[in-house]
Amino acid sequence: MNKKAITLNHGSGGKASQDLIRNVFINSFGNSSAVLSDSAILKISGQSLAFTTDSFVIDPIFFPGGDIGKLAVCGTVNDLAVSGAIPKYISVSFIIEEGFDMKDLEKIAESIAMQAKIANVKIVTGDTKVVNKGKCDKLFINTSGIGVFEKGLDYISTGEQVEQGDLIIINGTLGDHSVAVLGARNNLGFKTDIVSDCACLNDLIQELICRGIRIKFMRDITRGGLATILNELSEITNLGIEINEKEIPIKDSVKGICEVLGFDSLYLANEGKVMLVIHPDDAEKTLEIMRQNSLGVDSKIIGEIVNMHLKMVVGKTGIGGTRIINMLQGEQLPRIC
Repeated sequence: MNKKAITLNHGSGGKASQDLIRNVFINSFGNSSAVLSDSAILKISGQSLAFTTDSFVIDPIFFPGGDIGKLAVCGTVNDLAVSGAIPKYISVSFIIEEGFDMKDLEKIAESIAMQAKIANVKIVTGDTKVVNKGKCDKLFINTSGIGVFEKGLDYISTGEQVEQGDLIIINGTLGDHSVAVLGARNNLGFKTDIVSDCACLNDLIQELICRGIRIKFMRDITRGGLATILNELSEITNLGIEINEKEIPIKDSVKGICEVLGFDSLYLANEGKVMLVIHPDDAEKTLEIMRQNSLGVDSKIIGEIVNMHLKMVVGKTGIGGTRIINMLQGEQLPRIC
């Protein structure tokens, strides 16, 4: 009997994830016009709100640069922020395995509270469930968040204003989170001094908005990596994308680990990185603003929107050639967030 089943690929954030969402969930829920963005944009009594939800199952739950609690707040805040909204409220729900260390739970709760304070969001509701030992892996967290639009930017997540000539910017080095988490998995036999980039991006993004940067599109670069987000953008805009791979900032230590393990850093998850599409006339001003922020010191222009090879992403390689960069097809690192 040929029985289909869920695989780890369905949680990668790549093509398998998108097929699952479209073929099972959207098909069942009857919302075929839904925009697959980081937040839903809701119109309530004339006010636009951003609403998002996310679940966190990272292994291990403590890693260099953060923990599952910090990750949950940052992930939710960033999903709202890249939609152009100001994050305001979040919920936090816990699924806890019987026998989980109370001191670890307290550390995670304190981490959540600290990160919420840093991001200036309020935790307003939540839920707790405890399951039998062996029925979940230590601790899973679900969060939801609400943000408000103050600058009429609810178009950003749709990509509808993206056009030929717009430039693509990222705020720093890729792959730090994935490599930090990978190194914390004791069974893999290597250690690294790389620290996760886990951080809330709302202050950086709001600074750009308040300074008048014409942002056409934003996404935080999480599961599926930069390559997957670029492919999503080319698909929804019906335009082509060209990137200069020499301009993409990646730490030498991350490059080395990718070479040894056979990973492509363009597909690695990050938890403090944003990709922006901006008007070309705003390029220098954007970099100036971003580089004044600790989360944007390594910001770079890495590519542009083109009216060629439509719905495709093409990378200019370091040796002068080109390659087609496809959406993530499998799962490089499971349970990375």
